[in-house]
Amino acid sequence: MTTSHENASSSRRHFLKGALAVGAASAVPASASAAQAAPVVPADRHYWIDVVRRVSHPVLEAVSKAQLRATMPVEAARGLQQDRGKSTHLEAFGRLLSGLAPWLESTVEDKSEAALQASYREWARAGLRNGTDPASPDYMNFGMTPQSVVDAAFLVLGILRAPKQLWEPLDRTTRANLVKALQATRQVLPGQSNWLLFSAMVEAGLCFMGEWWDALRVDYAIQMHKEWFVGDGTYGDGAHFHWDYYNSFVIQPMLLQILETVPAKSAMWSAFKPVVLERARRYAAIQERMISPEATFPAIGRSLTYRFGAFHLLSDISLRRQLPDAVSPEQVRCALTAVMRRMIERPGTFDAKGWLTIGFSGHQPAMGETYISTGSLYLCAAAWLPLGLPSSDVFWSGPAKPWTEAKIWGGEDVPADHASSA
Repeated sequence: MTTSHENASSSRRHFLKGALAVGAASAVPASASAAQAAPVVPADRHYWIDVVRRVSHPVLEAVSKAQLRATMPVEAARGLQQDRGKSTHLEAFGRLLSGLAPWLESTVEDKSEAALQASYREWARAGLRNGTDPASPDYMNFGMTPQSVVDAAFLVLGILRAPKQLWEPLDRTTRANLVKALQATRQVLPGQSNWLLFSAMVEAGLCFMGEWWDALRVDYAIQMHKEWFVGDGTYGDGAHFHWDYYNSFVIQPMLLQILETVPAKSAMWSAFKPVVLERARRYAAIQERMISPEATFPAIGRSLTYRFGAFHLLSDISLRRQLPDAVSPEQVRCALTAVMRRMIERPGTFDAKGWLTIGFSGHQPAMGETYISTGSLYLCAAAWLPLGLPSSDVFWSGPAKPWTEAKIWGGEDVPADHASSA
């Protein structure tokens, strides 16, 4: 008689084999003649692009036509649909662009992927035009609500990650409207938490755009996060540590981008920059270890409805080619692919028209905090940053490898893990 334990073990083995099989397919060499005819696109990358299409298409197509407000549903906590409707469209667009940006900026050789990329570049620029034009039906209410500074920051993050596609081609009027929109968010007073980085990111964007920027807002955000470090690659969200994914959702990726964008106004900023990167590398290693052999991760803390956006920092460090020595790009690819597949294929993740629904594993509206609405969910795009790497990069082209927890639970003898002193 087969025991429940044996059945569970068998299920885990089959899931892991299936997850790794996708990566293994990407390692099969093509013939010389086929390689000359067309670039070989790894199977995992094909799947990621399919996920990009499924998640992004409704948002980008609608905003390119100034129809996002008219077509996107506003799912939110009972009685809050009208209130969240003031900010949810900027959330959807800004968060989506922050994750898509490295791919939009990259050179893609595969014809079908390049065609999709070309369309999304045009739609994204049209969205920037429509979303920042006060006369447009899709104007995104910059400065009207506190939430607008959050998603103005994500919008800036996208622009900074793809300046050649999301800034340089913009016409003069759109640039001016974008600057005014960002400046309008200055009336929002951020709280003593990760919100300081949203204001700082907006200022970094204005700096990049050649406008006057408030170095004091940037300095305060940097100083406070320097004080809020709690050890082993992790910051508190304010004065206290929180068991959630905000080190990845916001804190570490934004700290890295801000310090890379603004000119150093003090010796502290310059000295802090390499420290921030080293801490981020350690946190990326921790994140990779959070992914179980079954491609699950702990449902801990708030904002879980951002789904695999929880791995923003791991994806960012992968894009930067700064993964720790013990974490190979191939194993990160396989782990993220398995997580993405497990979450995106869950019934109820999309509504009947293809919009994301509130939930972590399917449709779970009770998991959405009062600040969560349809647009919030598009922070899942943050996991897609490695699409900015060419398909020939080892992240995509290397043979499939099990991730750390799969190795350990599979009985492999792996080196012990140790805290970082950075």
